[in-house]
Amino acid sequence: MKVGLSTYSLLNALKSGEMTVLDVVDWIAANGGEHMEMVPYGYTVEDNHELADAIRERAKAAGIELSNYSMPANFVQDTEEAFDAEIARVKRHVDVVHRMGVKHMRHDVTAFTLPKEQMTIRWFEESLPLIVRGTRLIADYAAQFGITTTIENHGFSVQASDRVQRVLQAVDRPNFKTTLDIGNFLCVDEDPVIGVMKNLPYASLIHFKDFYLRPYDEHPGDGVWFRTANDNFLRGAIVGHGDLPIRKIVKLIKASGYDGNITVEFEGMEECKTASKIAMDNVRRLWEEA
Repeated sequence: MKVGLSTYSLLNALKSGEMTVLDVVDWIAANGGEHMEMVPYGYTVEDNHELADAIRERAKAAGIELSNYSMPANFVQDTEEAFDAEIARVKRHVDVVHRMGVKHMRHDVTAFTLPKEQMTIRWFEESLPLIVRGTRLIADYAAQFGITTTIENHGFSVQASDRVQRVLQAVDRPNFKTTLDIGNFLCVDEDPVIGVMKNLPYASLIHFKDFYLRPYDEHPGDGVWFRTANDNFLRGAIVGHGDLPIRKIVKLIKASGYDGNITVEFEGMEECKTASKIAMDNVRRLWEEA
């Protein structure tokens, strides 16, 4: 098991100009991270191959793996032309993933921000043919490079464990698996322990995050809170500080025999570098204690 960090965890430092993505590589290595997951916010590589090459070489020099590349995608388009354009765009990202020597990629399948009527099971089932078609095209394209593509329980239309499995089984490609995020099940009000139990057998990468959770009728006041699919309140927390049953989840994952990469994600209100260091240390400590 290797603990690493998503560049998204340091987004505030990237956006403010305090750090560049090359600084992030060095920071992760200096603070105990063994790999880095790239999320192209605060920087881009699909249109900047010079930066892509620099990140690859900096990670090699720092002695950490570039473990995954996560990007938004939306295969539920209104026209064939828009669908084809989206496939071409995602393929360009696959190309840069290959250029950087990365063998694992997560892409969304629908837009992340959706109105309530598009969070329903009916909309999901109606959209499934496009989701499956697009995902197969990307998985098959990535296969020539030995890249595993994945769907994450991410985005309100495909966040529940059963919907993730529905897509996995319909796509039916050997190089298509799931990036399992232990916290995101809460976004659709699913018990995270149950979600982890159900989808762990299909996971090729695991994200560790934490949330503070408050019920829909107990408004928590100011802060970076957002609403779940059923209007409960969530706010990002340092892993181990929030309301997820982290110890139980760690024991489940460890007992399963999973020995791959674990990516820490932080999206809370605390200073991002301090929070990310604490989160990585907590994951490693809890794993050793389990």
